Amino acid sequence: QVRLVESGGGLVHPGGSLRLSCVVSGVNVSYTTMAWHRQAPGKQQREWVASILNYGGTMYAATVKGRFTISRDNDKNTINLQMDSLKPEDTAVYYCVTNRNDWGQGTQVTVSS
Repeated sequence: QVRLVESGGGLVHPGGSLRLSCVVSGVNVSYTTMAWHRQAPGKQQREWVASILNYGGTMYAATVKGRFTISRDNDKNTINLQMDSLKPEDTAVYYCVTNRNDWGQGTQVTVSS
């Protein structure tokens, strides 16, 4: 059974940083393409944020490229998202997702002064 548990969200001022983590069980992140998605308040659709491919390559949405960094810790079977230079429009619930469309429960990120 696949389980994903996100953590690290919170309230931060514009320009600040947060680091999200996703502890994964049931899937080996070393061999699996993983992604972060987010859903902003009042929006029905979730937005893809970043992916780390099975061979280690990374991809980013244009809205976060240069500010966010996705990584994985194979020993801890964890996916991370380092978020720098945060903007109010980054406010959302952030989800960790496998390439088989398994989703975590999400972690809230709020960027506000």
